[in-house]
Amino acid sequence: MEILIWLGHFLIRMANFWMEHLIFINIILSIVIVFFERRDPKTVWTWLLVLYFIPILGIFLYFIIGYDFHKRQMFRTKEIEDAMCSAVRGQEESIFRDEFAPSDPRLRKFSDTVLMNLEAADAVYTADNDVEIYTDGKEKFRALYEEIEKAEKFIHIQYYIIRNDELWKPFEELLARKVKEGVEVRILYDSMGCRSMKHSDWRRIRSLGIHVGEFFPAILGSLQLRVNYRNHRKIVVIDGKTAFVGGFNIGREYIGLSPKFGYWRDTHLRIRGSAVLALHIRFILDWNYATKQNLFARDSYFTYRPEEKPGSEAIQIISSGPDSKWQNIRNVYLKMISKARKSIYIQTPYFIPDNAVLDALRIAAMSGVDVRVMIPCKPDHPFVYWATYSYIGDLLAAGVKCYTYDNGFLHAKGMVVDGLVSCYGTANMDIRSFKLNFEVNAVIYSIRIARRMEEIFREDLKVCTQVTEYLYGKRSCLVRIKEQFSRLFSPVL
Repeated sequence: MEILIWLGHFLIRMANFWMEHLIFINIILSIVIVFFERRDPKTVWTWLLVLYFIPILGIFLYFIIGYDFHKRQMFRTKEIEDAMCSAVRGQEESIFRDEFAPSDPRLRKFSDTVLMNLEAADAVYTADNDVEIYTDGKEKFRALYEEIEKAEKFIHIQYYIIRNDELWKPFEELLARKVKEGVEVRILYDSMGCRSMKHSDWRRIRSLGIHVGEFFPAILGSLQLRVNYRNHRKIVVIDGKTAFVGGFNIGREYIGLSPKFGYWRDTHLRIRGSAVLALHIRFILDWNYATKQNLFARDSYFTYRPEEKPGSEAIQIISSGPDSKWQNIRNVYLKMISKARKSIYIQTPYFIPDNAVLDALRIAAMSGVDVRVMIPCKPDHPFVYWATYSYIGDLLAAGVKCYTYDNGFLHAKGMVVDGLVSCYGTANMDIRSFKLNFEVNAVIYSIRIARRMEEIFREDLKVCTQVTEYLYGKRSCLVRIKEQFSRLFSPVL
């Protein structure tokens, strides 16, 4: 009883301390945000407003999702590892010497895009790849299972979300069988994205002989102090021969079994060829960081070389995140938009661009480029959705054609320009993907793939509603309030 009384007095004293010093704490945090953190001015004003209007909750929110936790120190090891790739310098020299020779002369105008990705992202250009596109979850997982069945050496898996449901159970059984066959299996998951998985689930998975790594684990069981900086990548590499990357996670909704979302429309890529090595290096960098192991010491992961060219698609694998010096994926989007002369087709579940991307799209549309943006018709995150809808409104006056996908939920993430170059992967067209999340995209310099992406986009238009200026102007007062309120927080969504 005495302990409870003491604890009650202690809590009261703590509450009094916080109330008495609330203004002082807010002032200190405001000074830190304004003068000691290099943030976008909109983000600064957003946090200042949060601290001013909701002081107690605002302080809590800042430490949970606003504070950078000394990210330079946090990611220093990863930056050193990311500095590798000896082939990059040679490819840069070939471009400087005007020796860059894409398979189709029409792609030559993107040589400066290739150079930018080499310089900023150490993204090696490979031209011997075969690419298969999947837009349906059942087809994607069927193809993934088929490739896993053929695995002989290793299977490396990285997903943002894994749910212990009817999609995961046969997947787990397949992986357990491959372990018994002598195949090495690793799973790297994001702690925040996989918060529905129990510790007992991961213990069971480890007991099967599967190696498991957790990215930014929670503390005290389930407390997430780093809501930002999530690893949003979805990568599977099999024997160094085949890789998968794109938008699908592992959960029942991704194969259309969620009553809330219905059909799940996404885009995923299967890649064979030299670009697989770049995706494998990306996985290993993340694994090494999360587990403090060094898989680069395993020569067996890097010995595979295809006996012949699997295909003729040219690819650069672009990674970005809070450990990157530049916003690499955002910058390649900007570069592609600036190169467009005929068309820009964008699909994204979340459209919260920064001013540079927003202005680039409006300028392209006003210059006669056919700019089209497709978003979902329903939200999975309400605040993000209504902020997205508000930014769609900003594009309409410039002549951008905007659409809502009505056949379920649109989760595809990418852009195709002029029917020549496409960029698809895990990054949404939003500030979070550009700056805070760890993302990976494939820039594909292939007319065949670009035209197929355009065909898919036009097929999706058949089940879309066009958001015209007239229709947007008729939205209700409640929708307008939701938009404005959500947009206030767009820099931190």
